[in-house]
Parts: sequence; structure tokens; C-alpha cells
Amino acid sequence: MEVPVKFTARTLTSPVHRVLATAQNGLEVIRFGGLDTGEEASPFTVMERRPMFRLRRYFPAADNLDERAPVILVPPLMVATDIYDVTRDQGAVGILHDHGLDPWVVDFGAPDREIGGMTRNLADHVVAVSDVVDIVREHTGKDVHLAGYSQGGMFCYQTAAYRRSRGIKSLITFGSPTDAVALPMGITVGFASKGADFLADHVFNRLAIPGWMVRTGFQMLDPVKTVKSRLDFLMQLHDREALLPREKQRRFLEVDGWVAWSGPAIAELLKQFVVHNRMMTGGFVIDDRLISLAEIICPVLAFVGTTDDIGLPRAVRGIRRAAPRSDVYEATLKAGHFGLVVGSSAGTLTWPTVAQWVRWNEGIAERPEVAKPMTDEDQPAADGDYTVMSRLVNSASQAAEIGFGVAQDFVDATVGAAKTTKEIAGEAPRTLPRLARLGVMQAHTRMSLGLLLEEQGRRAPLGECFLFDDRVHTNSAVNERIDNVVRGLISVGVRQGSHVAVLMETRPSALATIAALSRLGAVAVLLQPGTNLDDALRLSEATGIVTDPQNMDDAIATGGQVYVLGGGDIRDLGVDGHPNVTDLEKVDPEAVELPAWYRPNPGIASDLAFIVFTRSRGHIEPQLITNHRWALSAFGTASAASLTASDTVYCLTPLHHPSGLLMTLGGAVAGGARIALTRSFDSSQFAEEVHRYGVTVVSYTWTLLRELVEDEDLQIQRHHPIRLFMGSGMPRALWQRVTERFAPARVVEFYASTEGEAVLANITGAKPGAKGRPIPGSATIKLAAFDVESNRFLEDERGFVREVEDDDTGLLLAHPRTGVEHSSNVIRGVFRPGDTWIPTDHLFRRDADGDYWMVDNRNSVMRTDRGIVYSLPIEDALADVEVLDLAVVYGVEHEGRAFVIAAVSRRSDEPGRDFAPEQFDRALAVLPGSQRPDIIHEVRELPMTTWYRPKTRLLAQQGLPAADSHAWYYDTTTHKYMRLTEAARKRILKRKQP
Repeated sequence: MEVPVKFTARTLTSPVHRVLATAQNGLEVIRFGGLDTGEEASPFTVMERRPMFRLRRYFPAADNLDERAPVILVPPLMVATDIYDVTRDQGAVGILHDHGLDPWVVDFGAPDREIGGMTRNLADHVVAVSDVVDIVREHTGKDVHLAGYSQGGMFCYQTAAYRRSRGIKSLITFGSPTDAVALPMGITVGFASKGADFLADHVFNRLAIPGWMVRTGFQMLDPVKTVKSRLDFLMQLHDREALLPREKQRRFLEVDGWVAWSGPAIAELLKQFVVHNRMMTGGFVIDDRLISLAEIICPVLAFVGTTDDIGLPRAVRGIRRAAPRSDVYEATLKAGHFGLVVGSSAGTLTWPTVAQWVRWNEGIAERPEVAKPMTDEDQPAADGDYTVMSRLVNSASQAAEIGFGVAQDFVDATVGAAKTTKEIAGEAPRTLPRLARLGVMQAHTRMSLGLLLEEQGRRAPLGECFLFDDRVHTNSAVNERIDNVVRGLISVGVRQGSHVAVLMETRPSALATIAALSRLGAVAVLLQPGTNLDDALRLSEATGIVTDPQNMDDAIATGGQVYVLGGGDIRDLGVDGHPNVTDLEKVDPEAVELPAWYRPNPGIASDLAFIVFTRSRGHIEPQLITNHRWALSAFGTASAASLTASDTVYCLTPLHHPSGLLMTLGGAVAGGARIALTRSFDSSQFAEEVHRYGVTVVSYTWTLLRELVEDEDLQIQRHHPIRLFMGSGMPRALWQRVTERFAPARVVEFYASTEGEAVLANITGAKPGAKGRPIPGSATIKLAAFDVESNRFLEDERGFVREVEDDDTGLLLAHPRTGVEHSSNVIRGVFRPGDTWIPTDHLFRRDADGDYWMVDNRNSVMRTDRGIVYSLPIEDALADVEVLDLAVVYGVEHEGRAFVIAAVSRRSDEPGRDFAPEQFDRALAVLPGSQRPDIIHEVRELPMTTWYRPKTRLLAQQGLPAADSHAWYYDTTTHKYMRLTEAARKRILKRKQP
């Protein structure tokens, strides 16, 4: 008869029985991977099976299921779905069920075991979660609460933005970062961005991470903790009762909790989160749609672990700025990354808080006490019991989560060396400094818009080129469209060197047409819709017009050859059989045989590339732009504005405008930035597209931005993504208001001469109104002494032109690069024998710091009895009047005499405050009396051109202002401004000028 062994405390501590128990438990671990805890997983039913996921509903037989609020739990990549059910008592689904909720879990499976699993990208997962929301709503009839851990929480944010919160009652995330500005181990964003960019483009586009590598990599990243955990387990292997409570958690973290990670998903995460930080700026792409977290409007609860070195608190709190329209709360716990969702703290704090949060949003409970409104202020770091070494060790796990792998230091060093070598030896624009490429450019150097787009397509075919109507167009797709348009143009007889007009609204087809003409080596003549076209066609010698359907009738009216492109898929133009009209969309590109003379992108720097038109003194003037001139503006803009692939440039100026062609389009292409095209400028549309597209740079011309600062209903959020406004012609008064309204964004003001290579940029923005300094790579410039009255240069005793001193006014001259730029307006022997200069029409002064200030156009200066008066210094001075909106200075001829008039408008956001003459006295005190306006009068609205430039000619045609309570004259006796009465007006007309 066998007698059972009775284990007493003494028996357990005896060496023999410790050895036997260790052997017995160890054999179980070897055979089954762990100890049998006797626990069963929470019951669930798979409600839906799709290639991307299986949808689990836990406790499907629960009572009053129809009354429970549905909660969808989304796991991160690399981590198994069972993280929400590690143990029945302490797991998420069990606790949520016990608190009266209806838990659902998205199971993405193990990608290396799923068909097509290793080719999944981030968009696939976001679209899948969105589908899950619809499925759960269909089953329950209720809006859902969407929750996700780590990257799963990032999926939840993106899904809510993708759906614009439709069907989502609240969001809950756990250690989910949104702001890449906070990276572990003090890694700078720039350093991490370079490594991540290389890995995304050259490693993870070919390589995935299998599950065993993920597990091994995680353990190797924290070897001390791994070894200690295993030693503790071995030392207690004899005591089964002590090990069982933590056994499932141990086995999950060390064995079962890790799954493979597909390469495309890693690459997209690196690109969107680390390199471009588009979780913060917006403009990330899901299923070819552009979205922004600013579109989230449902409440958010973000769990923050004070000792979390994977989802750093600062990175997690970025959601407050990224989703400004949402009520964002945070629950701060003393926990690490895994401790937020797994373990005793999660069981007693995290999941009960989630349950109460859901019930609060359902209107049946109070708000959890731990859930506090998230503020904008930075929270102090709480290191808890972490030592420096443990922080460094745990930080390595963040590298695994964002795809750097266990060999980050080695990879970064290799990447740095490789990039340095390529920068020295390569020839592509991305691997050479932009200005160095300008510096080595000669007349015969190949350079054109079409060439840069082709290089960009080769470098990053799946990179995002431009955005339009909430859709993204990749470099590959854009180049394919350009090549197709090239074939269409060849089919109608366009050749290299042909002058072809483009009459199109801002749309993708317009960009493709301009680029196609460049790729052909033809000259694009850019026409402004809605204007008289005959003079422009005659001056440009254009042989045909490429137009869109919207402008087709105007193009046909010119009597020339018309080629219609774009305008949608439905082609019913009503011109079938018209002898002068060809629908290029009906040309089959594959059927066009390319002629032997065709070579893509044959344009060289000295070739004429574009003709644009400016209006001066009532008539249009053609401006000839060579490839070199375009490249100078393009690379100069990209450098001065520090444009990178992380930028999205919002093109508010049309492509036919010199600013849109040279600066916006050129700068974005040269800098590798995305271009956001908009159909028209509208303040409400502006705010929406800025957030959705993730606009970081906004282009402008003249007073275009005034409408934005004047719009009291502008729905631009405080934490907008804009970092820069770039353009030309912005008045100083508006400049100051723009920087106040859109802080911390700044303004970069450019000046570019229409002839020559003079390009100035006010990069720092420290001096509003100044044009700045010459950008590297542009022409050498000088200010020549010039007598405006006699229209001639002032010479020294040797007969050479005299240079002006600081703060004196002179005519701006540019020294051209021989053989690159051609101009009929060339003068020689200016400052020394044989030198060559191109004069501009603009008068400047240079201050003691070397910054240039424009004072006027030599053709529009005001000639009065008291001498020449310059307009821009008066407008700049009036900018200091507090209630001023805009000021425009112009001359008026009256009875044979010239008067200087300033028209001023009042800010709409200053109700009840009027102009006072004392304000003008103070503001204009910086100018001598001879340079002050004779009369200042208030106007309700200043007339503007379609390009937002004040119409001074129209104001001048209205003559001298009438006597009025809102008009003031300059009293030469008291040197003060006084109200303009009828008697005072008569005295002004009679008084003698000094």
C-alpha cells in the first residue's frame, strides 16, 4: 500500500525535496514552455474574419449584453493580441467585463503566419481598425470607445482622424506617443531622423522582422533585466506556489508576447512619426487620403507612465497640441511602458479607471479622479526609483518599438559615414548642398524643373510630391503623368524650343503641363486666366495654348491652336470637329512614337524656360526666365526657408504668378518638400487644409495674408503646424500682425530682380519690412549713386559710378554670371574698366548691419516741388500706428503740382478706436519733414489687384482727398498733422513748397 507524502514546511526546505521540486517544475517548463497555472483564458467568440484581422468579442454570453457599452481594444504591432488577457483576474478584458462593459479585441494575428502579412503597412492597420468600428456599431447599435496600447493607441488616433470621430464616443490610449520631438536617451530629432530615413528607404523596404528576432532583440536590449528575471525564476523554481501568480505574465513577456513586424509598416512608422513627425503636424496619408489629428473631436484619455521610457511622457502629451478640438485628459501613473496595461498596477488602477471613464462618457458615473484635463505646460519628469543605468537600458526598448533594432549605434554610424561619402562624391541634388550645386552651375549645365522632378522620382518613387483635394500624388505617379503629357504634346507638334502658352487654373494638370514643357525643352508661357490674352500671346510668340475646360472658351477666342488637358474623367467638351481644338486626354500615350530628336530634360542653365507677365503703368511686360534664373530662386528659397522633405508648402499664389512659379513650386521641388495646391484662397478653407495637409510653410504675395488676420472666425488652432510664411511684398504693418496672429511662425521675405540674379532674403525676420541680405549663390549686388531727377548715375572724379554709403539711397545693380543669364539691359565699365552689371528698377538703402531696405521704384517715385519723395519709408513708418491696417502712399497731380498722399485703413479688430493726428506725428517723426505725406486720409477699403497688390493708380485717379473729419494735412509750421478742413485744403493748394 502506497503512503502519500505529507509536505511540511520542514519537508519543503530540505535540500532533497528542493532538488526534486526544482527538477519536476523544470521538466514541465522544458516540455510545455512554462508552468501550468490552471487558469483559463477569458471566453471569446470571433465575430468577424478578414485578411487583416479577426475580431474577438469577449464574454459573448454575458447578461444584459445589449446594455453594455462596447470597448474596442487595439494591440500594437510586435506584441501579441493576448496582452489584453494575460490573466483572467488582472487582464483588461476580464476587468472591463466585471465593470459592466462589452470588450472587443482586434487580433491582427502573427504577420509571418498570415497571407500577405509581411507586406502590411500602417494604412492597412488604420483602415482595418476603422472597419472594426463599423462592425461593432452594426452588432451593438452603439458608438464605441476605442482604446489602444502603445502603437495601437497611435492607430486609434489615426482612425479617429480618418473617420473624423464618426461613430467613436471616446478614445483611450496607453503610453502612445504622438510627438517625435521627445525621443529616448536624449537622442536629438535630427540625429534620429537621418537614421530613420535611411532605414525606411534602404532597409525596411526590403526587410521584415520575424517574431523570434523581435523576442530576442527585446531581451538583448535589456540583458541585465532579462538575466535577473531568469535567475529569480530559477532560484524559485522549487516553490511553485510563489511562481504561479506571475507565471502567465512572465511567459507572455519572455516567450509568447512577441510577433513579427512587417517591413512596410516599420518604414511608414519611421517616415511619418520619426522623420516627418506628421502625427503632430498633420498631413499623413491613409488609404490615399490626407488626415490630421486636428480632426479628432471626441474626448481623449491618455495614460502617461511617469517611468515609461518607450512612450515618453512628453511624447504622449503631444496629443494635447495635435488634437486641439478635442477635450483631452490624462491619467498619470507611476508605471513603466508594460506596467500601464499588464500587472498588478494595471489591474488595480488602469483598467478600473478605463471602466469609469467609459461609464462617465456614457453619462452613468462620475469622471475618474485620476483623469485630469491635460494642459499645455510641460510636466516635470518623475523618475521614481529609476537609476541612470536602468533608464538607459529601458530606453533601448524604444529603439525596438520604432524600428531601429538592436544595432542602432552601429547602423547610425554606418549611415552617417555612407551619407557623408555620398555628399562628397554624389551628384544628385539631395546629396549635394543646394548652394554648392548653384555654385558649380555653368551655362551648359543641365538644369530644369522637369529634371529635378525626374531626379526626385528616381530617388523616392513612393515619396509624396503634391497634395490636392485631400489626395496625395506620389513622385512616381507625377512623373508618369508628366511623361504622358509629353507624348501628347509631341503628338500635336510641340518641339524643343517651342513657345507654348498655359492657360489653366491651379490644379494638378497645370503643374503637369508646366513640367512636361520643361521636360520637352519647350518654353512655357504662363497666362493669367480672366485677362486679355492677345497682347501676351503676341509678345511671347506662343504657337498654341494648353488650357483646361474651364478656360477653353477664352483660349478658342484667341484664334490659335488650343489643346485641352485635365478637368476630370468625363469628356464632353462640345468641340468635336473644331479645327483648332485638340483634346489631349484622348491621346493614347502608348500609341505615340517618340521621335529620334527627343531627349528627356535637355534644358541647360542658359536656356529660356518660362515667360511670365507683370503689369506696369497700365500695360503688361514679359519677363524672361531661364533655367538658371528659376534654379537660383528654387535652390535659394529652399535654402533660406530650410525646406526639407518634412515640410508641406501651401501654394496660395497661382502657378502663373512669378512668386508661385519661382519660389513656391521651385523651392518645394528643390527642397524635396510636398506641395499643397489649393483651388482658391478662402480663409475657412485655409484653416481646414492647413491642419489636414500638415502645412508647415505658407506662400504669400503682397497683402494676401491680410484676409487671414482680419478673419475673426478663422478656425486655426493655437497649436497649428505652420512654422513659416514665405513670399514677397508684405507691408511692414501686416508683417507684424501675421507674426502676432500665427506665433511662433515667422516670416521670410524675399526680393528677386526680374532681370539679373539679385535675390535677397530676410531670413531671421528680426527687421520686419527689410528685404534682408543676398542669399549665397545669387549675384553680387551693389548700390550705385543715382540721380532720379535726371535719370543718370552719379560719377566720381575718374568717371566711374560712385557707390553709396550706408543709409544712403542708390539703384540696385546685379553682377551677372557670364553666359548664364542674357539681358538687353547690360551696362559695362561701371565701377572699374570692363565690368558688367544689370541695373534693376529698384532704389534701396543698406543699413549698418548690411540689411537692404527698398525705398521705391525709380519709375514711380514722386517728384514734388520739394524734391523726390519715396513711398516705402512712409508706409514703413506708418506701420507703427497702433490701429493701422494698411497704408499706401502715392502721388497726385493737381493744377500742375504734385502732392504726396497716404491712404490708410483701420484694423477691424480695433472697434471704437479711431486714428488720431498725434499717432501720425509720432510714427512719422523718424522721417524728415520733406519726406512726409502732404495729406493722410482714411479709406474703408484699399483697392487690390487679383494678386493682392494695392492699386495706387486707381487711388491717384481719384485726385486730392476732400476735406473730411477722417483726413489730416501736414502743417509745415508746427510740423504736426491737423484735421483737413475746407479752409486748410485751400491753404495747401496755395502754399509755396520749400
